[in-house]
Amino acid sequence: MRKNWLILILAAILVSIQYDSNAQSQQREKYRSRANDPYSKLSYGKKLRYADDLYMQGSYFNAIDYYQQLKAIDERNPYISYQLADCYRLTRDYVPAAHYYLEVASIDIENFPLSTYYGGLMLKQQGEYQAAIAAFNQFITKNKKIAKKDESTNPLVANDPDRTVKPKEMKDYKKYAQNEIAGCVMAISSIKDPMPVTMVNAGPNVNTIRTELSPYPLGDSALLFSTSGRNNGYISSGGATYSADEQHNNEKFFISQKQKGYVDSFQWPVPFYDGGFNDDRMHTGNGCYSPGGDYFYFTKCQEGDTMKIICQIYRSRFDATGWLPAEKIDLGGEEGTSNTNPFVARVGKKDVLYFSSNRKLQSRGGYDIWYSVIDPRNNSFRRPQNCGKQINTKEDEITPYYDSRVQKLYFASNGRVSLGGFDIYEASGGPSRYTNVKNMGYPINTSADELYYIKDPVGKPDAYVVSNRIGSFALKNPTCCNDIWRIQQEPRLVVIGKVLSKKTQELEPQTVVKMVDQKGEMNTYNSEDGNFLFNMARGHSYVITGDKPGYTSSRASVSTMEIKRSDPDDTVNVTIFLDSIRNSFSVSNIYYDYDKATLRPESVASLDSVVNFLKDNPSISVEIYSYTDSKGTPEYNLALSQRRAQSVLDYLEKNGVDRGRLTAKGFGQKNATAPNDVNGKDNPEGRQLNRRTEFRIVTDLPTRRVLYNSAMPGSMDQQEKNLRLQDESTDDEPAQPGAKKPADKDEDN
Repeated sequence: MRKNWLILILAAILVSIQYDSNAQSQQREKYRSRANDPYSKLSYGKKLRYADDLYMQGSYFNAIDYYQQLKAIDERNPYISYQLADCYRLTRDYVPAAHYYLEVASIDIENFPLSTYYGGLMLKQQGEYQAAIAAFNQFITKNKKIAKKDESTNPLVANDPDRTVKPKEMKDYKKYAQNEIAGCVMAISSIKDPMPVTMVNAGPNVNTIRTELSPYPLGDSALLFSTSGRNNGYISSGGATYSADEQHNNEKFFISQKQKGYVDSFQWPVPFYDGGFNDDRMHTGNGCYSPGGDYFYFTKCQEGDTMKIICQIYRSRFDATGWLPAEKIDLGGEEGTSNTNPFVARVGKKDVLYFSSNRKLQSRGGYDIWYSVIDPRNNSFRRPQNCGKQINTKEDEITPYYDSRVQKLYFASNGRVSLGGFDIYEASGGPSRYTNVKNMGYPINTSADELYYIKDPVGKPDAYVVSNRIGSFALKNPTCCNDIWRIQQEPRLVVIGKVLSKKTQELEPQTVVKMVDQKGEMNTYNSEDGNFLFNMARGHSYVITGDKPGYTSSRASVSTMEIKRSDPDDTVNVTIFLDSIRNSFSVSNIYYDYDKATLRPESVASLDSVVNFLKDNPSISVEIYSYTDSKGTPEYNLALSQRRAQSVLDYLEKNGVDRGRLTAKGFGQKNATAPNDVNGKDNPEGRQLNRRTEFRIVTDLPTRRVLYNSAMPGSMDQQEKNLRLQDESTDDEPAQPGAKKPADKDEDN
């Protein structure tokens, strides 16, 4: 029910989006303007049928043009908007897809009950996780138990499960929505605590505006991959030259050497002529060598009727004469089954062929990861076995890669809790039993689709992945097409710390620890016992503080600015101290010149410490008390002290403290801390000490504590609501008998 155009990637190598874009460019060349396009002049009904035909054929880019023309005439037609949304989704243009799905939901949710669900998916795939959560929750709560059916005679509506949803199917979709919400929550947390890697596009010498797939590193010197973007003037193994139109932009193997002296920089690629594996009339890709290097495995895919692509795995052996003609491997499966994504690895003492297949018998659903043990006596293949429910789901699992060095299987799936569509997962074990299946996290995975994870065979465990994330070279929209990305392992940088009571020097439990970088990005750690741990990245400056009701926190600073990628892993230990909130505190060296309200230069450093204190303790509000010496009339001194308090408030606000947390009060010459005169003579030192500013803590609001705690359940909105209710409950409590508001000792004097 939830399949999309990625089923073609599962099957192989090329996707309909590429054929469609070629067809569209040819059509636009033929009809350079709408005035010359005969289809644009059709009546409304005929144009709708033509647009629907293009949709049925998978020509989504062309269909968008005509649906947009229809929408300009019939702006609030939910069917046209839904077709537009589908076309944008199937071309992975997430922003307009979300817009049109949610537009349909606002117009006709009853006849298009899945519009909110798909709108949530498209919000999720553009990384708008909070908005996606809201859409999924709306889908779960507002859909009726019995979905209605659009009575349109259009067969696309009558037969499409997106428009006709049975109660049991709706129940399944609600489960899917819960799964997607869990993925959004995981994504928010993962982005706040990313894996120690850097993602780098492999560059224009590898990637094109079309699709690149199946990277396979050849040692540390070259990359073998498959592409449809470099076929012009391609010379086949037989010596003939074909144009792009003659080849239909088939996928073919290319190889690119690394440029010496440059990290992960590639030379201009050349066709991979070894073995004559490229086929002029079929898609070829997914290449890999056997552990011994004497066999080469790859996939050939043929487009059949109704755009169905069927793939089969081939193998060639190398002997004294070179590579022998490739032969198709018989892996069984029903007629029309695709077997693709081969990878051969040493598992224990056996060579094992992993692959993905959509066969039905013993399947978990969709494409599954399968394996076949290779018989060492004659290099034949034993009966394929499903990798089991630990790996496979009801949806699709594809692009397996097994790393014998760490005994882990890596694969892509769209049936698990994910950051986007397809994510990369790892699992320990093999070939039949697996444990510790987990998402590889951000930034290896993103809100877009990730496929084809594979590590370098030697050296530091850098890797490659295929993704349509933002930053890929794009043909039609920013996320339409797949590129090969480089995963550069970073040193693992960890800060381990303790939160201690300043008074007892013992661990302070139930504390939220915050780590904020120089850009203001915050990570949180919910410490139950007073211990905490954060992962850090290179090129950052961090400030770490604690947050607990009734306490103020010290800060610890950690910098990774000078660390290089080649440096070893490192761990930093820090300690945070919590102190019970006191009614008031003073800061030394905040002074003024005689008869002036402007701050003296030496006051700035002291005020900066106040700025840091207030930023580190966002729940606290303070009153600013300023004083004068005794020269002048009391009335004049009162006004002067008010101006001095205001100058401190202005400085704090200018440096990022919310004005709502600050109150300025002047008290003139009251509460002198030193004598203004000694033995009837002027005392300059005492007068200078009296020209001062002090601070008093007046509130501690829980709602200001932590904007979002990734360790706590619930979304940001839910957490804020809970804190608000808690705060309101506290405010509503009646005052205890005999309780008094704390007296202001300064005003009493």
